[in-house]
Amino acid sequence: MTATNKNSDNIRKYRKPLNINIGLIIFSIIFIYIIICVFLYFTSNHIIGYEVNIGTLSVENVYNGIAIRDEEIINSDYSGYINYYAREGEKVGVSNLVYSVDESGKLSETLNTDTATGENTLTDENISELKTDILSFTNTYSNRDFAKVYDFKYDIQGTVLKLSNTNTLNSLGSLSGNSLNGMINFGRAPKDGVVSYNIDGYESLKESDITAAVFDKDSYKKEQQLNNDLVSKGDPVYKISRSENWSIVIPVDEERAQELTDDPYVKIKFLKNQRESWATATILKSTDGSLFANLALNNSMITFCTDRYIDIELEFTEEAGLKIPLSSIVEKEFFLIPLAYITKGGDGTTDGFMRESYAEDGSVSTEFVPTTIYNSTETDYYVDDSSLKIGDYIIKPDSNDKYPISKKATLIGVYNINKGYADFKQIIILYQNTEYAIVQSNTQYGLSVYDYIVLDASTVSENDFVH
Repeated sequence: MTATNKNSDNIRKYRKPLNINIGLIIFSIIFIYIIICVFLYFTSNHIIGYEVNIGTLSVENVYNGIAIRDEEIINSDYSGYINYYAREGEKVGVSNLVYSVDESGKLSETLNTDTATGENTLTDENISELKTDILSFTNTYSNRDFAKVYDFKYDIQGTVLKLSNTNTLNSLGSLSGNSLNGMINFGRAPKDGVVSYNIDGYESLKESDITAAVFDKDSYKKEQQLNNDLVSKGDPVYKISRSENWSIVIPVDEERAQELTDDPYVKIKFLKNQRESWATATILKSTDGSLFANLALNNSMITFCTDRYIDIELEFTEEAGLKIPLSSIVEKEFFLIPLAYITKGGDGTTDGFMRESYAEDGSVSTEFVPTTIYNSTETDYYVDDSSLKIGDYIIKPDSNDKYPISKKATLIGVYNINKGYADFKQIIILYQNTEYAIVQSNTQYGLSVYDYIVLDASTVSENDFVH
């Protein structure tokens, strides 16, 4: 064997060592774990807790109502240019002067001369009236109801009217010898009442006439009677409201209608001046099925005699208790078991029932079935249906009486998660709005303050664990 062959026999093939990249493996495991977690997150229900606290409900009690008053339209007995002397919203007596009609049309021109009327000066009382009207408008003005600016304008004009027309009355005596003599006719109140100078067609509105259409402000129109307007005989020139007995009608839903039926005496607040008053409510139903509440009052009519639509707030006694979201509330079904069949387990503390059971050989025995009580009445317990079923027989303690399980009933409640799992607790709802309910606290089978409940009851079932 030559040296070359000998060297060839000693040659061994080089095996490349296994090079494991630990970093890549760890990264891959973490990446797979993240993918699994993301998948589970988006495919599983998310249980969110809510801490129960004492609270009250803010209920929407503000309404825009329509006023029904004892109103009578007074028509002019003359033709010509009219001037008013009674302030709008002022009470006049029988035969008191309300307006005059100038047949010639020269009265205003004559009275505008300095010799006729002299200079008009506002007294302290006049200034006080103007300030009151301005402050009232400023406190209640809203850009959403700009049309009230025009009402305010007419109110101010009515305030100034009292001063200027008083001077006019004083001047009429000095004009008795001129060419206007016999051309001026005076209109006096045929009866006592509160004067108003706007006509809107709702003066004869009755409770039986109320429909949803009368609350459409877009179609509402009123005609304001002004000084120096040309009127014809028989035209409406003002109206008189005679009685302080009047009412405000508001649209209501069935729940509010039931509340007002149960307790018809309600306190209302007028948003215009923040004054409060008591009213008696009666429920009206229109031909189209709409519900309305007629709030009868015996005061404040004179304050709102110029307003057809009035913003009010109903003031109900606020219910205080445990405040929970409506999304937490669930309805659950339970078995009804007579009170006499409850017993204690071997430990002397666990509630349950003795159920009759049958072996394969036909022998009869009894077993203790622990259960949770969720509520009770004078005759029955509400018990969980997870360990019992319809058709089971339970034995009355110290007796041979048997009761076949068959009756069921439902309870309203929430899922308590204080112990880490969903545990149904009954609630007694005192009041609710569209988002929250006020429930009674510290009931035997219910909630207490600072308990944690499931925010969305649809995400869990009874006894689900909360992670």
